[in-house]
Amino acid sequence: MNKILEAYDHCEIIIKLHSKTFYRAFSLLPKDQRKAVWAVYAFCRKVDDIVDEGICPSKELLQFEREFESFLRGYYNEEEPMWIALNDVFKHFNMDIGAFRDMIKGQRMDLNERVYVTMDDVLDYSYHVASTVGLMLLPILAPGKEHQLREDGIYLGYAMQLTNILRDIGEDLERGRLYIPQDLLVKYEYTVTELMDYRNNDAFRSIWEDMARVAEDYYDKAFRTMNLYPVYSRTPVKGAALLYRAILSEVRKNHYNVFSKKHFVSKDVKEKIISTIS
Repeated sequence: MNKILEAYDHCEIIIKLHSKTFYRAFSLLPKDQRKAVWAVYAFCRKVDDIVDEGICPSKELLQFEREFESFLRGYYNEEEPMWIALNDVFKHFNMDIGAFRDMIKGQRMDLNERVYVTMDDVLDYSYHVASTVGLMLLPILAPGKEHQLREDGIYLGYAMQLTNILRDIGEDLERGRLYIPQDLLVKYEYTVTELMDYRNNDAFRSIWEDMARVAEDYYDKAFRTMNLYPVYSRTPVKGAALLYRAILSEVRKNHYNVFSKKHFVSKDVKEKIISTIS
């Protein structure tokens, strides 16, 4: 098999394993765009895994950053499937290099134990680790319309990352991370100690819903320009957004238990959502 095709297959396995939601939505794309999305996802996953699972994540992230800069100059490990696939993507699409650099910068925020005081702090983090993904994908999904779609693409990243934060509170606490802004803890008189004790009370649910309202507002803003995407990518993008938004409903349905349970949208619900998109 062609080395480039093998590299794309490797990237597909990664997204299929780690994000069934994105895989289901973007499988609807035409072949070339679909493969390119797999490659971008593999890049993002690599950075994420370094930070979450690396033995010495600071050094590993710095090394990866150097490898990316070398890649941009045309030098990369030609035995590494992700770089092979990404090189092909960069040849065929007008990729936003700044978004890739910002993604690495965002992952570094998790290594520096950043304190989030306000929602603006959380949105800045969300831009770097999530909105950047949308900016990476825009040249693939809507070539020539990147400028028109940029703002709402950033908003969709905000919405999805806030959804991640609201779903993964327990998991993040185990990693020593807290993305709930301190001013919300003060507003609802809920302490970090209560959070560490997994106290699912009225104050906690008020904080959760406060952040969920912000997320849902950004989903609504992102949907404003969905009609500007080409027909071939409109359904996948809208599908990914709706599937992610549905996670919030799953958490509510399970009484806000984000401490000992990870919430997923069932396969049946996913198929129902995808089938209703026009």
